[in-house]
Amino acid sequence: MKKIILYLFLITFFKAASQNCNAYKWEGNLKKYEACKKAKESEYYYQFNHKYHEVLDEAIAIDPTYDDAYWAKSIAYLKSGDFLSWKKIIDKAVDLNPKKHLGYRGWCRYQFFRDYKGAIKDIEEFQKIIKGDVGYCQNGDYHLLIAKAICYKAIGEKEKAIQIIETYLEKNDNESDLFNFYHLGVLYFEKGNYKKALKHFQKQEVENNLAENQYYISLCYKALKDFDAYKKRIEDSEKMYKEGYFMRDPYSYHYDKVYLSQIEKELKKVN
Repeated sequence: MKKIILYLFLITFFKAASQNCNAYKWEGNLKKYEACKKAKESEYYYQFNHKYHEVLDEAIAIDPTYDDAYWAKSIAYLKSGDFLSWKKIIDKAVDLNPKKHLGYRGWCRYQFFRDYKGAIKDIEEFQKIIKGDVGYCQNGDYHLLIAKAICYKAIGEKEKAIQIIETYLEKNDNESDLFNFYHLGVLYFEKGNYKKALKHFQKQEVENNLAENQYYISLCYKALKDFDAYKKRIEDSEKMYKEGYFMRDPYSYHYDKVYLSQIEKELKKVN
């Protein structure tokens, strides 16, 4: 339910942020107002339809500084897999309005390209511009600081990743999000601190239980030589995975994802 609410909020937010054309009119920027109105017409077309891009190109012709038109065009290229065109166009949107689009580009560099260093650079630059809460990624699954921590882990800086997540959780103890405790637990597990890892996996279990989380809980119990708990949790993990309770994303794979084949391999060891 929390995820659904967050998605609805983000959909509303991004539509309002990119297409509140009257705001430009109230500011006296009639050129951008007209460009915005033209860009709104793209909503009636499929993103891969030529007409969708034609409308946005017309908006850009009205006002070449209208950054949201570039941003909207870039999304279609990203979804189609034309990453070179996406980068060229999203860079233009970022140049025109970094405060609005830099965090988004940083998230995409992580999610779609696993460009960890590039994502860190964008998110940290975004932090300097915002000087406050950098907010969530486009689909609402991650706070950008958690994404940054994952990127640091990916380039081998696990201690820094732990520090970023723990600092975030200290300041946002009411924000459980979807995967924060899970990723922190995996970090501690990989460092061999099984008791601390287990503590975070148990918190994840309360907030958003997943087959992946049960898998790591089972491995923690195995390392701590509690074999009855190990057996139960790996069985729970397999059951949850087959019931559909696992990490998923329509466009890419989550970092720290566990697959059914891994669970079944571990289950064979138990049996």
